[in-house]
Amino acid sequence: MITGSIVALVTPMKDNGEIDWVGLDKVVDLHLDKGTDSIVAVGTTGESATLNCDEHCAVIKRVVERVNGRIPVIAGTGANSTTEAIELTREAKNAGADACLLVTPYYNKPTQEGLYLHYKAIAEAVDIPQILYNVPGRTACDMQPETVLRLAQIPNIIGIKEATGDLERARFLIANAPEGFAIYSGDDATAIELIIAGGQGNISVTANVAPAEMSEMCRLGLEGKAEEARAIQQKMMPLHTHLFIEANPIPVKWAMYEMGLMDKGIRLPLTVLSQASQPVVKQAMVDSGILK
Repeated sequence: MITGSIVALVTPMKDNGEIDWVGLDKVVDLHLDKGTDSIVAVGTTGESATLNCDEHCAVIKRVVERVNGRIPVIAGTGANSTTEAIELTREAKNAGADACLLVTPYYNKPTQEGLYLHYKAIAEAVDIPQILYNVPGRTACDMQPETVLRLAQIPNIIGIKEATGDLERARFLIANAPEGFAIYSGDDATAIELIIAGGQGNISVTANVAPAEMSEMCRLGLEGKAEEARAIQQKMMPLHTHLFIEANPIPVKWAMYEMGLMDKGIRLPLTVLSQASQPVVKQAMVDSGILK
């Protein structure tokens, strides 16, 4: 089982929007050095919506090669087309990914039965561990706990990234999911409480800028050292809050640029963090100890 701090990795880009392959290697190396437990390549934070299919698959392959088996690589392969999700998932398996993360279909608002059949079709088509991803605030599609539990019966569906921030829902899933089915937080602000309640880790935006701190927080939480973990969580709370002052990944990419980790490139329709928001994010970085 994949556990701990799992970074939802950004995709570094040059100022003209081209993928920065050297920058990608650099941020992967940062996570290997700072104790991140697993990397999500080309999840939604990695701008999967604006990468074309060839780029999407190439980034996954590059991350897998750079990691070279040292930690698990989870490929983001979700789509609002079932056939496209199957194709991306198959390519991720061929590239050597350890698992796939599949966001709920966005915009087309499938029924709960449609969601079940969508994920069932992908799981049956590609023999690779698969993690569901529920983030209704971005997709306008909310996968209900009962649907999750139905899908948890499929052998290679191994977990869910639950990004609603609803801890009661998370506790219900933890209590009722079959053994071996992982519940991951997808909400940095509530992640430690989900882990303390029995979750397996956090798929994190904040970990892009604070990898060591998020790794330590998750480790302490998984070890049952709740107060020590909560202390780190409290210190990181300005980041958890203000890295979402504009649509993700706009603020986190600017924060990484400010730290000298990458250029500030981002793809339209997303834009570089506004002048008005930059001081707010910078102050959050200072308050969290990321910047002096």
